[in-house]
Amino acid sequence: MDNVGSYLLPVFIIGGIAVLFAAYLARDVMSRDTGTPEMRGVSDLIFEGAMAYMRRQYQTIAMLAIVVMFVLGAIVYLVENEHQTDRAIVTAGAFLLGAFLSGVSGFIGMYVAVKSNVRTAAGAQKNLGEALTVALRGGAVSGFLVVALSLIGVGAIYGIVYQFAEGALPTAAETPYWIVGFAFGASFVALFAQLGGGIYTKAADVGADLVGKVEAGIPEDDPRNPAVIADLVGDNVGDCAGRGADLFESSAAEFIGAMVLGVALYKASGGADADDSLAWIFFPLLIGAVGVIGSLIGVLSIRPSVAITNPMKELNKGFFIVSALSVVGLFIVTYGVLPYGQWQFALCGVIGIATSIAFLYITQYYTAGEYRPVREIADQSRRGVATNMISGLSVGMETTGLPAVVIAGALLSSYSIGKSVDFPTDAAVSAGIFGTAVATMGMLMAAAYILAMDTFGPIADNAGGIVEMTNQPEAIRDVTDALDSAGNTTKALTKGYAVGTAALAAFLLFSAFLEEVNRFKGVGNEVERVVNVAEPKVFVGGLIGAMIVFLFTSLAIRAVGNAAGDMIEEVRRQFREDPGIMAGTSKPDYAKCVDISVRSALREMVLPGLLAVAGPIVVGVLLGWQAAAGLLMIGTIAGVLMALFLNNGGGAWDNAKKYIEAGKLKDEAGNILGKGSEAHAAAVVGDTVGDPFKDTAGPSLHVLIKLFATITLVLAPLFI
Repeated sequence: MDNVGSYLLPVFIIGGIAVLFAAYLARDVMSRDTGTPEMRGVSDLIFEGAMAYMRRQYQTIAMLAIVVMFVLGAIVYLVENEHQTDRAIVTAGAFLLGAFLSGVSGFIGMYVAVKSNVRTAAGAQKNLGEALTVALRGGAVSGFLVVALSLIGVGAIYGIVYQFAEGALPTAAETPYWIVGFAFGASFVALFAQLGGGIYTKAADVGADLVGKVEAGIPEDDPRNPAVIADLVGDNVGDCAGRGADLFESSAAEFIGAMVLGVALYKASGGADADDSLAWIFFPLLIGAVGVIGSLIGVLSIRPSVAITNPMKELNKGFFIVSALSVVGLFIVTYGVLPYGQWQFALCGVIGIATSIAFLYITQYYTAGEYRPVREIADQSRRGVATNMISGLSVGMETTGLPAVVIAGALLSSYSIGKSVDFPTDAAVSAGIFGTAVATMGMLMAAAYILAMDTFGPIADNAGGIVEMTNQPEAIRDVTDALDSAGNTTKALTKGYAVGTAALAAFLLFSAFLEEVNRFKGVGNEVERVVNVAEPKVFVGGLIGAMIVFLFTSLAIRAVGNAAGDMIEEVRRQFREDPGIMAGTSKPDYAKCVDISVRSALREMVLPGLLAVAGPIVVGVLLGWQAAAGLLMIGTIAGVLMALFLNNGGGAWDNAKKYIEAGKLKDEAGNILGKGSEAHAAAVVGDTVGDPFKDTAGPSLHVLIKLFATITLVLAPLFI
């Protein structure tokens, strides 16, 4: 076995272990009790709706991906300097493989999640600990499959292309530049999966809330609401399938970007003349593999007792176990494989882990009902919709402050520490950039566990809907309410984590873009890293990048409004034409509402998706690579801040409504202002406005940021 094989083997072994562990979890979940026939009937409706949407969505995405694959191959063939045919075939094939695995990641995870909801509801009949175990393990299937497929996918495409890649560098160092299409394919599918799923779920949710809860005055998940099944389906296609594809492309793009940056240190360490210099290229994959082991132990550590009362306490315990094991794993890998800077780069990884913890706490502060921001919005709801809106927008804007400081601190500190490492040849800047890459990889080490927590949310939400729709006893609803409350928090935390990784990854991929520019220009070791923002083309590129972020956000929110409008009219029509629905003597037409969400999501996702893909290409072709760099820099900054505003503002609005529904808001006389009060009505409107913020536009921006980077990375030769 050559040196490349010795580095890839542990990656494949641990990736295989993750797949087997996901299979074990899936089997464990599937063996659990499925509850009453009524529960199974509701679950079957959710499953059928989710599968119908996924089939239609992925057919649409597949057609788009095939077209892009041929166009991408043609562009690479026309603009590359050497080995044009080989590079075109490899880039197109890598794109298609990345797109395929991204789709598989979302589909399989969602399939198990949909099958887990009824088993979680059945577990709630026993106790909270049983229901929590089922929901977390169902979510963990998605988490481990996503990370495993990313590790195996990147390792496999590298191993295949390594057999014939040729260029100015030794083959092992040349190969990362050949496989960047894999990251672009993953980002392409993730954007449409997240965007389409977000439009679907919020069209159903807004329609169900406004007509059902506000106009008709019926509870959430009431079986009389025609949009309730579409709403429950949407939780899965948005939060499970969309987020699975999102984190797959995060992992894949960051693995490849960090491998590209490792090439500079490979050369600085002696290149082909030093056997241990290959470690710099494969270090990111090894770190990701070690993170899988830590996440696996973290999931197995969650064994709640029958008497637990706080699900979040159990979930947080698992996360801190994963973080502690990740720190240990970092030092083992750095001291085991790196020839230089072992403690420095281990410390950079620890900074990334600390950044993920900071993001979780910051997000929890701004979106949990125990703290000032959510309580402030709830209190302002007593005065009406207008003050609720003002307060929610204010909190959303405030939430950009602390995360920006944390990101800045992580980048500056990891860069300084990496830059301090001594190499045989001058590589201070490259080492500093690699330090930021290691911080990003450190943040991603917990990705499998974080995604398990995220998918836990829609499983718990669906379980509550099944319990509500089948009229289970109040004690069972109390159990699912506790899970749902924890699920709302985990979903908000995961979005904060995703924004943080997107911000660090964007800097990593921006640096990889500059490396690709210099490779194509044949600059060699004299890497050109200066992008002059005073240059008009660069300024214009940055301006257009920020504009795309705002326009994309507008189109995504408008898409929800258009789709929700169709849903509202349909729900009103059914209530109007069939009075038996409200009387409980006839059954609503759930399928009609599901179909409206499907058609609306597929129709409305196309325009913002095309804007995201075409914008960077047009700027790069017309204005050159430096303008594309400006778009990438400024677009990333605007995108990160906008995503924080949308995610946290929407989450705060949502939990302000739940704070009121829990009976925690009181008037001056001490009377509870709960469901049915004017404050609650104002909070429902605020939550409705926040829904497309936090579940459509915000999560889609995570992907947009990285799509900017992967497009510019793979098409860099076209822009020169």
